[in-house]
Amino acid sequence: MSDILEQANLFFEACETGKGWEVCKIYCHPDATFSAQAATLADVDTLQGYTEWMKNLLTPIPDGHYELKFFAADQERKCVSAYAMFHGTQTGPGGPGEPTGNTISADYVYVMQFKGDHIQHMTKIWNDTISLQQLGWA
Repeated sequence: MSDILEQANLFFEACETGKGWEVCKIYCHPDATFSAQAATLADVDTLQGYTEWMKNLLTPIPDGHYELKFFAADQERKCVSAYAMFHGTQTGPGGPGEPTGNTISADYVYVMQFKGDHIQHMTKIWNDTISLQQLGWA
């Protein structure tokens, strides 16, 4: 496994299991940026902010987990992509109201751009509108 693929895999696992920035930062540049064309994440522009957002998402969705479908590196462009599905049920506190008991099954893609052997930028491709509807939050 290439260095960037291994680093991306370790980051992905830590981020998706809610470890937050404290664990995820060892795989990233300190000033790593984040972007997504999703209203839910409109105010998040750092990878630190995103990893904390993911950590906090597991409060209302305590059984939240990913199902990895694809993971590959483009060595020439120093980029790694991961395609997964997020699954879970809102049974915990948080979200816009009382727990709905609704489940979510959402496709998403991470595109992680490396500088050296650390993530410099990550883009999340995700349809947040459908996810919010599934949870009864929209």
